Order: sequence, then structure tokens, then C-alpha cells
Amino acid sequence: MSLYYYMQQSVKFPSGTVKYIFQSNFEELWKTYDKQHTVIITNDHIARQYAHLFKAHKTLVIPPVESSKDMRTIETLAKELMQLEATRKTTLIGVGGGVVTDIVGFLGAIYMRGVSFGFVPTTLLGMVDAAVGGKNGVNMGLNKNILGTIKQPEFILYDTRFLQTLPNNEWSNGFAEIIKYALIFDPALFEELSSNTISHYKQNKAALIALIEKCVAWKNSVVTGDEHERSRRKLLNFGHTAAHAIENVYELPHGKAVAIGMVIACMLSEHVAGLNPEVSRRLKTLLQQYHLPVRLNIDAQKAMDILRMDKKRMDGMIDFIVLERIGQAAIHSLPFTIIEKALTVYEGNN
Repeated sequence: MSLYYYMQQSVKFPSGTVKYIFQSNFEELWKTYDKQHTVIITNDHIARQYAHLFKAHKTLVIPPVESSKDMRTIETLAKELMQLEATRKTTLIGVGGGVVTDIVGFLGAIYMRGVSFGFVPTTLLGMVDAAVGGKNGVNMGLNKNILGTIKQPEFILYDTRFLQTLPNNEWSNGFAEIIKYALIFDPALFEELSSNTISHYKQNKAALIALIEKCVAWKNSVVTGDEHERSRRKLLNFGHTAAHAIENVYELPHGKAVAIGMVIACMLSEHVAGLNPEVSRRLKTLLQQYHLPVRLNIDAQKAMDILRMDKKRMDGMIDFIVLERIGQAAIHSLPFTIIEKALTVYEGNN
């Protein structure tokens, strides 16, 4: 069975079944859902750029910034849903990037003890990662996704038209997660990425769609067997432990933070898992090829203050994903002292 054929099917998770609708367009939704029982939640950029798509629908708009991901936004949206007389029969449709899909997934899981929701991701990062997997979270201060749920959307519709207005830095942002999949699962994908550039995927729609579907397939292959992150799903956190510790402190886009996090994770992997230093060199080259950073002036102590509140911590230890070679990662329970040392070394090298 080809990857494309597989990805046209509904995928069953313990908490629900998700219908993946590739190579479609936003308007197709209204063949299944009616205006009376749907509410669209989007950000103000999308609402302005694609106003014609929303003018006939109940639509709520939020700022497209990470600071929107908090309980104040959830409470505001819940009040607005009540004003719209949204009931348990209402379906929420999140149209936007990771901020929107996180908020809509979280709100859908708790509004009236749970309503149906679906996603139309409008960023590359949203399409390959943020909208997929059922994790929905909001932040508390600098602590990322400290409140959240695991509940699958009813559908994820992929309309690549939205990528046509995506700024260049958001393309790079998405490729950080794509590079992550290549590093931990797929050596062939790593070689493909090494042989191409962002321009190639922008100009070649078939290659872009195939890339998106491949990343979704990798994530689903992990999440279907470990939805609540007891074991193998933790591998998807490669680069994210350090990334989450610096993302909010330095107000970095998620992809750029993950890029730095993967560099730090590879540096640590050389000492913990015997990773060949050549892999770190190739990673840095690839990140720069996709206009992602490999250096950042960080304060290791500030990063550690956030890291010590990480939801993966336990008794002075934290599950850290190390790379053994391209295509193979492993979960190591490491003391905070080792992580702090790695961050300090990284800080001293920049």
C-alpha cells in the first residue's frame, strides 16, 4: 500500500478517529458541515487575507501570537461561544497555525465537557506537526503547554493555497520539524532535504504535498501506538526540551527554537550516546540551508529555571531524546546537571 493511499484513510487513535483530507480546499467543508452548527476560530492575519472565506460564517478571531495561548483567551472564547449559542452539537473549526489549533483543540475538549472540532492548518509547521497528534495546550507565563489535553480532531483538511501567503520565515519555521522527522526516523528524507532547498518545495507542489504527507505518516505511526506519550511518542520531543526552555524566554518562533534545541541535543548526544560529530556538522549545514539558526546567545541559568518546571521532569531527572545516528533516536533519563552543563557549554561557544 502506497504512503499516499494510506494517508487518504481515516486514522484511528485511542481517543478518536481522524479523517485526513489532503489536496482539498477549505470550501469542501461545507458539503459536510452546516453554518448553523459550526464556529470558525482563526487569527486576524488569516481573517484579513481570506475574508471572503469567512464572511458567511460565525467566526471568532484571535491575535496570531504565542501570548494568545493562555487561559484568558480560552475564557474569552468560551464566553463568545455562549453568546453565539454554541451547544454540544457545535463543531469548532480552527483555521490557522499552531497557536490556533492548540487553542481550538483545548477549548473543544473542555467547552460543555467536549464538542467536536477540526483543523485547517495554514502554516507548514501546522500541517506537518502542530495540528497532528491530538496534543492541545496553553501556556502559563513562560511555562509552555503546561495546561493541556489529548483529544483528536474530527478532521484535518489540507489546503496548500494558504501557504501561498506564508512569509519566508514561516516556511523555515516549518522545515525545522521536517528536519526533525528526518533526523530521528528517516535517513532517506535527510538526504532528500540535503539535496534541495525551500525554493524547490515552494515551486514543486507535488514534492511539497508528498513531503507533508510523509511527515504526517511518521507522526501518526508513532502516536497511534502511544497517544499519551508513555514511551515511543517521547521521541518526537527531540530538540524540544532545550527549545521549550528558550522559546518563550527569547520570544523565538517555535521552529527557530527547535533548530537551536536540535543542535544542543546533538552536542549532548555525542557525549551520552556516542553520536558521530559529523552528524552535528551535517545538521548545522542543513539548518542553515533552510534559513534556520544554529547559534543563539543564551543565558544557561535562565533556560534551566524554565527547564526545571518542564512537565517531563521527575525527581531531578528528565527524559531527554538523544540521537544515536541519523534515523535512530533513543530516550535517556538524564539528571538536570548534565543538561545544565550542555547548555553552559553551548552558551560559552556563542
